[in-house]
Amino acid sequence: MKLLSKRFVRRLIGRQQSQESTPSAPQRMLDEKGHANVVRMGIERSPWDDLYYLLLTISWSRFFALTMLLYGVVNTLFALFYLVGGDNLANAQPGSFWDAFFFSVQTMATIGYGAISPKTFYGNVVVSIEAMLGLLGVAVITGLAFARLARPTARILFSRVAIIAQYNGVPTLMFRTANQRGNQILEARLWVFLVRDEVTEEGQSIRRFYDLSLSRQLSPVFNLTWTAMHPIDENSPLYGETPESLRDRATEIVVSLTGIDETVAQTVHARYSYLTQEILWDMQFADLLTQTSDGRRAIDFTRFHDVL
Repeated sequence: MKLLSKRFVRRLIGRQQSQESTPSAPQRMLDEKGHANVVRMGIERSPWDDLYYLLLTISWSRFFALTMLLYGVVNTLFALFYLVGGDNLANAQPGSFWDAFFFSVQTMATIGYGAISPKTFYGNVVVSIEAMLGLLGVAVITGLAFARLARPTARILFSRVAIIAQYNGVPTLMFRTANQRGNQILEARLWVFLVRDEVTEEGQSIRRFYDLSLSRQLSPVFNLTWTAMHPIDENSPLYGETPESLRDRATEIVVSLTGIDETVAQTVHARYSYLTQEILWDMQFADLLTQTSDGRRAIDFTRFHDVL
């Protein structure tokens, strides 16, 4: 059978998405990084209302940019306070903003070169306030940085497509997942859900979840690849479905994986989802497992997304 590379698979998915997408078609529940893809309307809350959560969840680049901006603004304010009090800094040029600014930097960071020092009561009061705020600021920023670094993260790879094919004579939904790190994830567990639009007997449209049972839901040591399999029998919500029926009801397969990272001994998790156009019928995944010259088992991740 002909091998379909990941580039061809990506092109095939994109073509199906462009053909099937409509303005009213629902988007996936999870984005490509596993984050919730939901717009919250009617909640009049600013992100600044939960500043601690915001500082933990923004990207590192934004965190550093915000820290540097705050650092510059605070030192600028204290430099202005020094200038307002008149000539209260020894060895500084009177009225020099930059002398006052860099003295503020030295005071806040408790560097204390000694070249410039306060010489009036007003100057000593401002220095005392800034030194106290500097200690608090260092503690807060250090705590935030540690909390961000201490959060356990997983590098779980999911196949770009899921497939429905015969396995032991039974139609089976399958997708791949793998641990991209070299360590192990202990007691890894998979949950798979079917999400689709339905209409109740009263005529109400709802988005309903169904559990999809797997042939193997638990992996005691997750350090190789894992092909999840859901048999489509009479008890499966997918029984009797076709690509057209799945598309008509905006079906989505949502995957959640949890486990214990042996390195940090903390629970990690990852999520992914498959839309209808990302479910390929009557296909097979390319074989990944091979052996090295010394007989060790190896995984060829260049073929991870390939189907045939």
